[in-house]
Amino acid sequence: MLSKLLWLLVSPGNLLVLILTAGTALLFTRRMAHWGRRLVVAVTVGFVIIMVTPIASWVALPLEERFPRPDLPERVDGIIMLGGAVNPPITRDRGEPSLNDAAERVLGFAELIRRYPQAHAVFSGGSGRLAGQDALELREDLAVRGALRQVGIDPDRVTYENESRNTWENALFSQRLVEPKPGERWVLVTSAMHMPRSVGIFRRIGWEVIPHPVDYRTRFGGRPFFRFEFDKQIDALQDPVREWIGLVAYRLMGRTDTLFPGPAHDRDAAQAGS
Repeated sequence: MLSKLLWLLVSPGNLLVLILTAGTALLFTRRMAHWGRRLVVAVTVGFVIIMVTPIASWVALPLEERFPRPDLPERVDGIIMLGGAVNPPITRDRGEPSLNDAAERVLGFAELIRRYPQAHAVFSGGSGRLAGQDALELREDLAVRGALRQVGIDPDRVTYENESRNTWENALFSQRLVEPKPGERWVLVTSAMHMPRSVGIFRRIGWEVIPHPVDYRTRFGGRPFFRFEFDKQIDALQDPVREWIGLVAYRLMGRTDTLFPGPAHDRDAAQAGS
């Protein structure tokens, strides 16, 4: 709950508005008016930088390129997809599975299920909402079932973990559910910029996985997107900023064993299993 509330304050758009509000209020004071002017100028510069530069791509690129897409082995024992790709409230209200900007997670998951028909397929995602976490109809598994059915995958082919509220619980609860054995090859499907933190968590609980990143938001080779549209730029900045904050927070909480997990361990795991 604390992490959700803090994010409301530090997300880029909200933070700029809060600083601008504080600066405007200080303009009407005698002693602090000069600080108000400085805050207003700083926010104005921030707005311009976000609007006219590819800062969102610059922030996201190191995250997305940390784990290159691997050549998957011929045999895979399990496939696990992390939640975050669906809109449970809209799914409930409209009776139709609703996906968000991370829809590629579902598509990549379905592709691997077809490629490895004998592998144990697992979806992990409950509800990360502050309110209504106990409502079964607001958990992600219902929307994922419908989306898989639409792309030709039997929903009963998948094991669902629907109690987790964040990435740490995704890994921990899924491990308890499927009890992976040493030497098994499990493929992890999640967004490319979410992969470093996810792999770090799985390693921390002793579950080696093969990262299969999807849902890229940056162009190949780091070529930036130039958009003179503030709403799209600030939206594109949200997820990478959240991931960088998450990496720091999870490291401080001991949920990862390094600040910026990299692919070296995965090469060792692949060699050991071959």
